[in-house]
Amino acid sequence: MTLSPKTAHESLINMTELVLPNDTNTFGNLMGGRLMYWMDIAAALACMKHCAAPVVTASVDNISFETPIKLGNVVHIEAKVTRAFNTSIEVHMRVWGEDPVLQYRYKSNEAFMTFVALDPNGKARSVPAIIAESEEEKKLFDGALRRRQLRLILSGKMKPADAGELKALFAGEIEG
Repeated sequence: MTLSPKTAHESLINMTELVLPNDTNTFGNLMGGRLMYWMDIAAALACMKHCAAPVVTASVDNISFETPIKLGNVVHIEAKVTRAFNTSIEVHMRVWGEDPVLQYRYKSNEAFMTFVALDPNGKARSVPAIIAESEEEKKLFDGALRRRQLRLILSGKMKPADAGELKALFAGEIEG
């Protein structure tokens, strides 16, 4: 069965949450674990929208918290599929906080997550390819293979010597 490719934009999810007292730490900031929970949900929704199947989280890349999100602020999470491999899907997320009283938005963080699509028996299944249209989507698409190779190396599933895309990236920097 051949799956029809889909555009990255077709997977776009925008999720909004209000930071309530139960979501915060003793400093009045949104707890990192709560934000990661919301990000996981948004990313899974983007993947399910892309492949029309249930998905499970396979990996979470580095999440750096640039700016804390305060109690009473609004969290905006944008999740969009950047690339689909055979059974796995990479999602890029951007997170903003918004002060609804002062009416300004600020960047909180961004991250990549990877999911695997499942068939009705809980086994990995094929997913549609992604068509990157905008310049940003093309840049994220092109970098996805390097990020995937790095994840596979870090998880022990790939030897560094087999990571051709990463080697080419570093060889180009050394030669340049």
